[in-house]
Amino acid sequence: MTIETLDRTRTHAPVDTGAERPLVQAMLRGFLCRCPNCGQGPIFAGYLRTAPACSSCGQIFEGHRADDLPPYLTVFVVGHLVVALYMALEELVTLSMWTHLAIFLPLTIILTLALLRPMKGLTIGLQWAMRMHGFGNRDASADH
Repeated sequence: MTIETLDRTRTHAPVDTGAERPLVQAMLRGFLCRCPNCGQGPIFAGYLRTAPACSSCGQIFEGHRADDLPPYLTVFVVGHLVVALYMALEELVTLSMWTHLAIFLPLTIILTLALLRPMKGLTIGLQWAMRMHGFGNRDASADH
């Protein structure tokens, strides 16, 4: 996205009319890495770098503050999945420590990298639906 396009997007960004923003829908759209407003444009311009604005509806994403919630949610989910799988496998089969490491270390890394981006999108969708951190009518500088 060029600077000129971004400037046009900022001047044509949707105005917050106070309309209802469905929480679950916004979080699901965010989890799918789509704009929580329209569900069409991508939230991300890189792996974890957010786009300045939605390429479809013009919703500006610069005000979000995902911070530590996406990694926390990712660790929580991946930890529960890996420990549950480890415990189930341990009950079924006796494996050496090296076999467990060969299975669960790559699994943990893959699940973490796969879930971190959707969890950040989910957090942005949550903030958008609740009009937090620049996604509402009030000034985003009040959140700092």
